[in-house]
Amino acid sequence: MARTAGSHSDITGPRIEAAALRLIARHGFAAVSMRQIAAEVGVQAGALYNYIPDKQTLLARLMIGHMEDLLEAAQTLQGGDPLARLEEFVRFHIDQNRERGDAVFVAYMELRSLTDENFARVEALRRAYEARLEDVLVAGVEAGAFKITDVRITARALIAMLNGVNTWFRESGPRRLDEVQDIYWDMARGAVGGG
Repeated sequence: MARTAGSHSDITGPRIEAAALRLIARHGFAAVSMRQIAAEVGVQAGALYNYIPDKQTLLARLMIGHMEDLLEAAQTLQGGDPLARLEEFVRFHIDQNRERGDAVFVAYMELRSLTDENFARVEALRRAYEARLEDVLVAGVEAGAFKITDVRITARALIAMLNGVNTWFRESGPRRLDEVQDIYWDMARGAVGGG
């Protein structure tokens, strides 16, 4: 099947994903049709199937791509003592996600829309990311720097708190991003009993 005249897979594919991400974040996966995505991109609905086999695959691709990008970026985290590592994680997470609000929202709120197989793939990536934070928390407990009852729950609570920045932070707001990161770092330190 021929592509629409003037279309380019290296351009149209990313445009389809960007449009789908915006629409799903705004309206929810179940409410968004392939026709809506096609209209947003400016192609015929049938043309989408040259790039993606179905809507479920598109959702999984969006979520997996987001988590893989986040995990790749997390490899830059330096280390150090547990308190320094936790601060670095807090600032990293806010910085990485601040301009990816739609991706973060979809990655957490549309898990219920995935097939079991796709859910398992996304969940494995989420667990790998959470494990980075859990490792920091375990090191802090072992060093006597943190007082935590349950490392896994604490890690999930911290990530949920950090994800919240995306819902309200605006560059034009009353606080600069670095000030917001300072405040969230202070709250995270308090949550782990880090003084």
